[in-house]
Amino acid sequence: MNFFARARKRVVKVATVALAVTATCSGLTWAAVSLTGNSVDAKPPVACSYNLTNGAKPVGIPAFDALAAARPYTAELVTNRGTVTFEALTDKAPCATNSFSFLARKGYYDGSPCHRVTTRGIFVLDCGDPKGEGAADPGYFFQDENLDGAKYSAGTVAMSKAAPGRNGSQFFISYADPAVSMPSDWTPFGKVLSGLDVLKEIARNGTQDGSSDGRPKKAVVIKSVTVRQASVNAPREKRG
Repeated sequence: MNFFARARKRVVKVATVALAVTATCSGLTWAAVSLTGNSVDAKPPVACSYNLTNGAKPVGIPAFDALAAARPYTAELVTNRGTVTFEALTDKAPCATNSFSFLARKGYYDGSPCHRVTTRGIFVLDCGDPKGEGAADPGYFFQDENLDGAKYSAGTVAMSKAAPGRNGSQFFISYADPAVSMPSDWTPFGKVLSGLDVLKEIARNGTQDGSSDGRPKKAVVIKSVTVRQASVNAPREKRG
């Protein structure tokens, strides 16, 4: 498929791992959409490992505590085009949601541009690289999770990556159901609660070069990301 063939060219090799820091998840097993099209093993590892790289904007690595990571939260992304709020799937993707919360609290995403929007085949807005190039990582990477039967319907928030198993800071948000079959290769870690209208408007504006896959015509910049953790006893919303 042409789309996936094109996306493969965007794969960026991440720097060689300098150090692996592993946090064990007791009882919890474990781009930009690069869309490499490469298959990855959907079987999760038994621990969350955040592996150091030579990141473009290193902010340290997340600590991991299984009980704390499982606590539900919502994330509010304030952009210059509007606000998008999503529920983090902490019970299904604890390594990804723990990382996202860590980066948000560090201000990692503040001022970063969303570098890619697609308007044909798949319908996503891609963000999370402070340089706006779709290549940077936060100074570490971690493995895939929550891939078994993963779908990318409207409202899905999922990790982007330069290569299989190398998740960092980049993520995409689907603003409509895909028109083509997408392999279950990208870790879903959130579900949009509000703001799909904001994403659709960004897509309607198109791309800078008029193509169906490129930099948004009207710049999209994340001003801030606020994580709001649910109270300890608050039940998680049930979804059909």
